Amino acid sequence: MADQHDRETVGKGGETHQTASGARPDLTTEQGVRVADDQNSLKAGRRGPTLIQDQHFREKIFHFDHERIPERVVHARGYGAHGFFETYESLSDLTCADLFQRGGERTEAFVRFSTVAGNKGSPDLARDVRGFAVKLYTKEGNWDLVGNNIPVFFIQDAIKFPDLIHAAKQEPDRGFPQAQTAHNNFWDFISLTPESMHMVMWIMSDRTIPRSFRFMEGFGVHTFRLVDAEGTSRFVKFHWKPNQGLQSVTWNEAMQLNGADPDYHRRDLWDAIQSGDYPEWELGLQVFDEDFAERFDFDVLDATKIIPEKEVPVRRVGRLVLDRMVNNFFAETEQVAFQTGNVVPGIDFTDDPLLQGRNFSYLDTQLKRLGGPNFTHIPVNAPRCPVHNFQHDGHMAMRTPKGRANYEPNSWSGAAAGPRETPRGYESYPQHVEGPKVRERSPTFADHYSQARQFYVSQTQVEQSHIVDALVFELSKVDVPEIRNRVMAHLRHIDEELTESVARGLGMAVPDKATPAREPITDLPRSPALSILENGPESFAGRRLGLLLTDEVDRAKVDALLKAAADASVTVTVVAPQIAGVVAEDGTHIPANEKIDGGPSVLFDAVAILASDSGAQALAQMHEARKWVADAYAHGKFIYYGEGVKPLLDAAGVSSARRDSGMIPASEVAPGDFLTACTDLRVWDRSA
Repeated sequence: MADQHDRETVGKGGETHQTASGARPDLTTEQGVRVADDQNSLKAGRRGPTLIQDQHFREKIFHFDHERIPERVVHARGYGAHGFFETYESLSDLTCADLFQRGGERTEAFVRFSTVAGNKGSPDLARDVRGFAVKLYTKEGNWDLVGNNIPVFFIQDAIKFPDLIHAAKQEPDRGFPQAQTAHNNFWDFISLTPESMHMVMWIMSDRTIPRSFRFMEGFGVHTFRLVDAEGTSRFVKFHWKPNQGLQSVTWNEAMQLNGADPDYHRRDLWDAIQSGDYPEWELGLQVFDEDFAERFDFDVLDATKIIPEKEVPVRRVGRLVLDRMVNNFFAETEQVAFQTGNVVPGIDFTDDPLLQGRNFSYLDTQLKRLGGPNFTHIPVNAPRCPVHNFQHDGHMAMRTPKGRANYEPNSWSGAAAGPRETPRGYESYPQHVEGPKVRERSPTFADHYSQARQFYVSQTQVEQSHIVDALVFELSKVDVPEIRNRVMAHLRHIDEELTESVARGLGMAVPDKATPAREPITDLPRSPALSILENGPESFAGRRLGLLLTDEVDRAKVDALLKAAADASVTVTVVAPQIAGVVAEDGTHIPANEKIDGGPSVLFDAVAILASDSGAQALAQMHEARKWVADAYAHGKFIYYGEGVKPLLDAAGVSSARRDSGMIPASEVAPGDFLTACTDLRVWDRSA
């Protein structure tokens, strides 16, 4: 008999989970002990810290951490680079963390970007969250800010992380789909987990198909604490703001890029750093106190919520610069080990149950992935400050301890005694904690729709249409109508027009609303900081221009465009019918970087076409050339074209009647002015 899906209330905090009823065995631990609550970790009070005695949670995370050898269970596909962090001014008024005490001081850094769901061999442009993990080698130890390019997460309690990732990964009986969430299991989990709906809006937006690592934000996700020298604590959320501006690709481009260059993001970061175009981000802090936390509409310990920048402005306190690629991918990018628990004096945790669980999980997973407890001996993981302790021996130990004592306290003196604890050591903030040991979700975590709605209404019309298209695409891959209905029942709490548009795209009726655990707030103000298009670049610098050339092209016009691009810090890729390049009308040779079918226009942020009359006629007969132009036009890119190119434009379906403000004739506009126009990146109202 098929299972029937009913709505039930699970947990004791008022949150709604939809579960499938029917005759099924009891859930147990690996030891056979029946599980009473698989939704909440054991905490000291509803909003208290997670307790280490929670054996069910520890067993579940332990097994999950060791599921795969040797790649990471999540964030398997990553790319890293070295750099530095420079503090703008002393922040001693906020924290005693050493790296924030002196303006202008630089701290060595290593950053690893990644996708979450795909395996190591998956493509770069999968629709996915991007990891943004920063290791800062401070004078007081390593600080790892292990974040994402999205400021919220799917779940509120770390006990659900294995379930989330199991649902998002390949379905276990068939091993596909790879690096995508457009399948039954993922959306089944989402439809039964209303707390995920805010994150759903983010992942269905263009945030999950970034143009480059260089053009995306980073977030610490959780609320942390800053503690100053007097022991005063303030809450903080960490942001990384790209100085290059925000930019994403369209879904059609993402699919083409995965075929044309599955290493697109890796290659982009490599090329930028190798050419000296070092990407930069500014570290921003949202700092607030207990009074604000009490007044805020949402719980600051809930990782599915943001604090809008209008309510707490982001203070920019330093810059992160990536200026050196790794010497060896495996030794550094693959072996780097991040841990949310790696903080330094002046930075402390809160009782966010997702953060509490991550602090346990990250350290545990290194045992299987890096082979033993001595992964900090690997150079990329080793602190740059002195390390002294009694943790000796173990698999692959690289240090040679000296002295008689390997324990503390001891009565020896001098070098034989070894290190001693110090009043200058790390001390946790003495937060008062009390409450019964319970498996419950705090009622303050129960609003699952208000901020999801706020995110959606904060998008431009173009961005909203992309969210609709993404939901239609993803849910069209779900072949169980009940799952699609449950998702749309949640969407109705976010926006009725959104739900109706998705329903039309799927050819389905709009279902009844889901029963909310708490009635959502429908009048939260729009927040422009949540839009990519409202936070774009200030220039076309750092972008790529595809330049399509033919034989007998006017060399002077080519040189003028190349000079303007160099002056504007724009990278030019020369594309030609043959990889050998072209011969200009003055007899000089212009080498090509790409053959036309190997360098499709989807690889570039804007394109230019300079051709002789005969060359344009020849291109018009080539399918690859027609597609090159048609795709650039369809993707809303700026197109700079020379005299004589009309036959190719017509053949590509870009007749004179369809030429808009993004079609810029070289006979009327100077190259520099064309590149200035490209700052807008797209002509979004273009109809392909």
